[in-house]
Amino acid sequence: MEVAVDVTFLRMASAPAEAGPALPPAARVVRLNHCSAQFYRYLYDTVGAPWLWWMRRTVELGELQHAIAPPRVSIHVLYVGGEPVGFYELERRLPESMNLSYFGLVPWAIGKGVGKPFLRHAIDAAWAEAPRQMTVNTCTADHPRALPNYIAAGFTPLRTLREIWPVPLRLGLKVPEHLCS
Repeated sequence: MEVAVDVTFLRMASAPAEAGPALPPAARVVRLNHCSAQFYRYLYDTVGAPWLWWMRRTVELGELQHAIAPPRVSIHVLYVGGEPVGFYELERRLPESMNLSYFGLVPWAIGKGVGKPFLRHAIDAAWAEAPRQMTVNTCTADHPRALPNYIAAGFTPLRTLREIWPVPLRLGLKVPEHLCS
C-alpha cells in the first residue's frame, strides 16, 4: 500500500539557554553501551506501531545491528519504575551535526508527563557532544503533537516535503486512518 506523508525537517542552531523540565523521580534514562538488534526491534516496534514506523522493520537483524552500532549512533532508553517506556536514537551524521533519528514513547506512556522532559533529555545529550547543529524530522504519520513539541523545544522548521511510502502491510502494520484518504 502506498501512503502519502508530509515530512518536515527541523534544525536547532544552538543549545537551549535555559534549563528544561526534569524527568519524574521514578524515571531514568540509560545510554546503552550495546543495544542488541532484538531489543532495538522491540523498542522500535512498540514505540512506532501507532505511527507507522516501518522502515527498520524490513531490515534483517544483522543489518540492523550494524546500523545501530556505536560510535556513530547512540541508543538511550527511558525507564519508569524499571520498565522501558521510550527511547531515542542520536546519530552523528557529520562532525558538526547531530540528528535525533528516532524519538518516542510506548503508547501507554503518552500523556503521562514524561514526553517533554524526555525530549529535553535527548536535546541535552546531543548538545553535550558539542555539535554545531542538531536536526530532527517528523511527518504526518507521527503523533499530532510531535511537530509542535519539536518547535516548542527550540527546533526551527526548514522545509516540508511530500513522500510516498510503500508500506509493507505484510508486517501487520495498521495505517492510521487520516493517511488513508
